[in-house]
Amino acid sequence: GEIEIDDTVALKPGARVPVDGEVISGQSYIDESMLTGEATPQAKSPGDMVVAGTINGTGAIKFRATAVGVDTMLAGIVALVERAQSTKLPVQEIINRITAVFVPAVLVVALVTVLIWLAIGPDPKLSHALVAGVSVLIIACPCAMGLATPMSVMVGMGRAAELGVLFRKGDALQRLESTRVVAFDKTGTLTEGRPAVVRVEPMNGIEERELVRLAGAVERNSEHPIAAAILRKATECGVELPDHEAFIAVPGGGVEARIDGDTICAGTARHLAEYGVSCEPLSAFSLTVESAGETPVFVARNTELIGAISIADPIRQDARNAIAALKSEGIALAMISGDRMRTARSLADQLGIDEVVAEVLPDGKVAAVEALRDEHGPIAFVGDGINDAPALAAADVGIALGTGTDIAIESADIVLVGGQVSGVVRAFEISRATLRNLRQNLFWAFAYNVALIPVAAGALYPLGGPLLSPVLAAAAMSLSSLFVVSNALRLRRTIWTRRSETFDEIYQPAAGERTEMGPA
Repeated sequence: GEIEIDDTVALKPGARVPVDGEVISGQSYIDESMLTGEATPQAKSPGDMVVAGTINGTGAIKFRATAVGVDTMLAGIVALVERAQSTKLPVQEIINRITAVFVPAVLVVALVTVLIWLAIGPDPKLSHALVAGVSVLIIACPCAMGLATPMSVMVGMGRAAELGVLFRKGDALQRLESTRVVAFDKTGTLTEGRPAVVRVEPMNGIEERELVRLAGAVERNSEHPIAAAILRKATECGVELPDHEAFIAVPGGGVEARIDGDTICAGTARHLAEYGVSCEPLSAFSLTVESAGETPVFVARNTELIGAISIADPIRQDARNAIAALKSEGIALAMISGDRMRTARSLADQLGIDEVVAEVLPDGKVAAVEALRDEHGPIAFVGDGINDAPALAAADVGIALGTGTDIAIESADIVLVGGQVSGVVRAFEISRATLRNLRQNLFWAFAYNVALIPVAAGALYPLGGPLLSPVLAAAAMSLSSLFVVSNALRLRRTIWTRRSETFDEIYQPAAGERTEMGPA
């Protein structure tokens, strides 16, 4: 029978995923290239999502169906692509206005041609006049003009969807080409959005594993993202966390608990100072990590400072690659963040972003987008969170990561299905290639008509040239349409296929490049 929501589905090695779902057991690698355009199979384990249409690797997994039929992600993408492909680009309105003048003009030219042949043409005058008039009408048939735009758009958007770039609105294809500045949200877009331990600095004879063990033990009941980062580090180190007593959390300061008879305190230097602990011995460490945009967490046992742990939000693996590629295209880059200016500036310097707008609230992001538009021209904004939705809607082109929130995706013009920042570069490449192909088609269609209408009218006949017959005119007209269709289909080969594979040649991220955790 048909699969229904909440059914458990067993997926064999090499099988295609039938419906969307959440893995409940087993591990495998799934090829999601048809969805994201990325060739590397993605690891799947319990808790991860699988998508209909993707192909399982060599592992066997079981998953719970979460969406079936028209509700699957694949069906939604197909519907969006079909709707976007049928959208008329702004350039199409110009073509329509030209065609509205062109068609009556051709009728007039055909009529004038008949009258001239009837007046001064050779015998049989009527026969020559009708042949010339009909040839003009056939050769000037604007089929190629009508096909030029929709064919390029349909092929370009179809290829874009295959590469993980989903144009939710067709006119974004043309607007993106004219974009002169790209603004990025910071947290979750340029960074992973999940803090991680970057450095561990033990002191006073404490080993690194012991420092992580004590810090993890005191943080285990805290819900702060910094605590989660330290606990993940403890798991990586394989340390067993002891129980604690008398746990106290001070918002904005730190945490304290009794562990193995000792009072363990972790938090800011100011927080530890309230317990009589001086963090001066680690001032050099603190200065280093803060200048790199990281957050230091100091750890004390009783009243003795035993070390510090540096926390940061790691830069996304492909973020700098994408930034470097965009800069090479001459596009201005900016970053808009709610973080402190020092933290945002540190990240921008690491990535090579020139303009930074920091310490802004969600509605402030809209004002920042408008200010950048006034300075540079049409702007694209890239984001992923709920607080990015107003800016995504306000930008000329809103680009949302497919791994972001639903409201951000709904506010965007373009969705990067795989959630990779490199998809921004891919979107620009697709836009430019499609518009370039469209202009080639339009040039051919108009140049063809301008060149052959006089020939069809018999302009070469008095000079000893041929009088184009309606049969040859029909064949020539068909060739024009065939050229336009063939040139549009060429987009499938010319649009960038695996440019992301060359990103490593642009930039290899240096170890330890991080930025401080903070609000988006």
